[in-house]
Amino acid sequence: MSSGLVLGIESSCDETAAAVVAHGHDVRSSVVHSQIAMHAAFGGVVPELAGRSHVRETHRVIAQAIDEAGITPNELDAVAVTTRPGLIGSLLVGLSAAKAVALRHDLPLVPVHHIEAHVWAATMEQPHAQLFPAIALVVSGGHTDLYRATGPGELERIATTLDDAAGEAFDKVAWMLGLAYPGGPSIAREAEEGDPAAFRFPRYRPKPPAGGGTRPLGFSFSGLKTAILYHIRGQDALAATPAPEDIPRRPDVAASFQEAVVDALVVQAIAAAEEAGLERILVAGGVACNTRLREKLHAAAAEKGLSAHFPAPAFCTDNAVMIAGLGYPLLERGATAGLGVDASPR
Repeated sequence: MSSGLVLGIESSCDETAAAVVAHGHDVRSSVVHSQIAMHAAFGGVVPELAGRSHVRETHRVIAQAIDEAGITPNELDAVAVTTRPGLIGSLLVGLSAAKAVALRHDLPLVPVHHIEAHVWAATMEQPHAQLFPAIALVVSGGHTDLYRATGPGELERIATTLDDAAGEAFDKVAWMLGLAYPGGPSIAREAEEGDPAAFRFPRYRPKPPAGGGTRPLGFSFSGLKTAILYHIRGQDALAATPAPEDIPRRPDVAASFQEAVVDALVVQAIAAAEEAGLERILVAGGVACNTRLREKLHAAAAEKGLSAHFPAPAFCTDNAVMIAGLGYPLLERGATAGLGVDASPR
């Protein structure tokens, strides 16, 4: 009889993670080794350092996840691993480890798309709910996209950002304000003391076609980022960024910036759901942890007769629970691969 247990391995960027999940939803263990402290000094992820850290930590993290699940590897039904997209050096470390476990214990290997797994994470706390089809908003440091999600691992991208991802904009504005990396949590904490209506920073909205018609979907955060820069420095583009303690009303700036990002995400997600005639919005990725985004999207969706669904905060950022979780329906579908499967950054 099948145990439904899947070992998931995630190493696409700067978290080394492993987890054991049963039947796609029942989390038996989750272990994450974060590299945030190591990369904080550089204000972002250094790919070579990330890859070296994965090499050091992957074996330990996998062993710990299996041990905390209270099982032996022989009780597993499969090994699921992120194969795309991500930092190629980091991906290859996790994939190599997954191949080794699969070979040693004669287990099927399930390749998992990182973005599809983030969307699955938004469904994991409601295993018996019918959440597909839905609009999926994936919003993180590397991605800000809208998808039509028709089932587990079945995504059709319908809109993306023209420039920065939302999480990347949070990181850059946090640097301007002298706040710690990563920028999302730092700005959210600073914004708690500020007024989100203090400053009206720009919200990008795509223009309708020249001949008229439906306004297209999409995002852009470069103009907002530039507006924050000029607000802080003044209109002299060559002026130095003032010291953090010299920035007037810094909490108000943080709160107003966060409000502009959240407004853009909410407006586009609601518009996508209405245009597609879908009642549910799945939100995933690191920025899905943002409390203000959760508040405003839940309220806006309810006003339109829609529903918004978020992962638990622990499963918004990169983790292996979502990899193991999605691995199960993919395994049932027969979406396995041989040991020759490769990783891809795209």
